[in-house]
Amino acid sequence: MASFEPRARSRPRSGGASQMAAARSPKRVVPAGAAPPVIEFRGVSKRYPSGDQGLDQATFAVNRGEFVFLVGATGSGKSTVIRLLIKEIEPTEGTIRVAGHDLEEITRRRVPFYRRNIGVVFQDFKLLPGRTVYDNVAYALQVTGGTRKEIRAKVPDILRLTGLSTKLHNYPDQLSGGEQQRVSIARAFVNHPPLLLADEPTGNVDPETSIDIMRLLYRINRTGTTVLVATHDQTMVDKMRRRVVELSRGRIVRDEAAGLYTRDESTREFARRMRSPAVRPPGVIVDPLEEPVLEEEA
Repeated sequence: MASFEPRARSRPRSGGASQMAAARSPKRVVPAGAAPPVIEFRGVSKRYPSGDQGLDQATFAVNRGEFVFLVGATGSGKSTVIRLLIKEIEPTEGTIRVAGHDLEEITRRRVPFYRRNIGVVFQDFKLLPGRTVYDNVAYALQVTGGTRKEIRAKVPDILRLTGLSTKLHNYPDQLSGGEQQRVSIARAFVNHPPLLLADEPTGNVDPETSIDIMRLLYRINRTGTTVLVATHDQTMVDKMRRRVVELSRGRIVRDEAAGLYTRDESTREFARRMRSPAVRPPGVIVDPLEEPVLEEEA
């Protein structure tokens, strides 16, 4: 991940207890030659002015290239994690690092540069209604200083990847919900960020379209981008069988390498999964949503 050019000195957070805890915490040392986690939360809490607890001593890490689901009931803290990662809000206490950089050290002036390294997909799409599909995606390159040559090269490529090459002249209100979400994903990924965050990406689409959206995020993950998805979509989580981090009232209550949306799995479901073929043809990657992908296309 590109350098975030942090400040030389960290600004202490308000609250004597938090400052004392930070002073007692040793600095994390990354072994020589080892890549730091793309995301690292250490004892992170967030209390809102209303008194609500968004996060409570959350500690977890996401390594490069992982695909992680963040699950939990409404109000469990999923959106708080996303908002903290894009520096829309600041933690009350604890440390957040992205690619080894402490987010507290990034000044407000440098936040836009930091966000260039992160793609974000929202539930409500956040498209520009007066611009075409092409222009919505191109806008993400324009605001980061992309040249006309780069825009002409990158936008058609990402529209092909997301299945929108025939829709480039359409406006958002001429698209289905699933197509609008694909535009949102294309815009988030056009800069090929090393980290992609998706906050309820299937919340406003039908179940069949949800499969297409998750398959697209999986393909993006296959290119090497780390993907963190906050979701209520139990069907998709259960089908994908990727890492699951579960939140409850701001606390992390479960972290499983290949988990279901809930921790329970019936004996019948387990037996059926065990009977499924484990051997795949050479040169074929098994899509977790049951779509074979050839190695040379992945």
